[in-house]
Amino acid sequence: MPIYKTILQRIEEVADGTMAFHFEKPGGFVFKAGQFGDFTLINPAETDAEGNIRGFSLASAPYESDLMFATRMRDTAFKRVLKTMEVGTEVSLDAPYGSFTLHHNSRTPAVFLTGGIGVTPVRSIILQATHDNLPHKIFLFYSNRRPEDAAFLDQLMEAQEKNPNYTFVGTMTEMEKSSRKWEGETGYITKPMLLKYIGDLTLPIYYIAGPAAMVTALRKTLNEAGVDDDNIRTEEFSGY
Repeated sequence: MPIYKTILQRIEEVADGTMAFHFEKPGGFVFKAGQFGDFTLINPAETDAEGNIRGFSLASAPYESDLMFATRMRDTAFKRVLKTMEVGTEVSLDAPYGSFTLHHNSRTPAVFLTGGIGVTPVRSIILQATHDNLPHKIFLFYSNRRPEDAAFLDQLMEAQEKNPNYTFVGTMTEMEKSSRKWEGETGYITKPMLLKYIGDLTLPIYYIAGPAAMVTALRKTLNEAGVDDDNIRTEEFSGY
């Protein structure tokens, strides 16, 4: 893949402890919704043993004018530099990579099972499918502790208004710690919750994105429900 140079346009908080970083889209850069890239800091003010390169899903959809990734902020040199980066700062981008992309056969439903920052590639896919008026029947199950922790929650809910083929199912596991109102599901994503919305669980292709433990648990749930491994695609997010 070619190495691109891109500059930071703006930073925003998209959930408690989660920041989104918007970059200029380099000329000629093309990617598929759901892919990722390796971002490299150029001459950062500090570094540590984890280095100056991180892989991030491109949370922006291909039709959008900028490139954006979002990440949970933790206390590493890379993320300290990111958080204080000035608009106009240049970084290197090695991209696109990955095959966590929507399947072609629109007769087969797509079910996304995600939690926390694992939603980033899914945002790209959902928004692009809505923009392109794709006929795929799409379900998104999005699990968080509280609405305050759920990046892009409002955008992903509102996309239903534009896409009649898309169903959003948000679920919260620690609403007792929230100060926001929530009328959606509560608890973890389970077989009964999936059955409530999908019906025959053996028909769709599933996309699981989130922490490794969540990916493993949901794959087990699907296997026990009769879903073939060939119809399960995964993307693990570690080291937030």
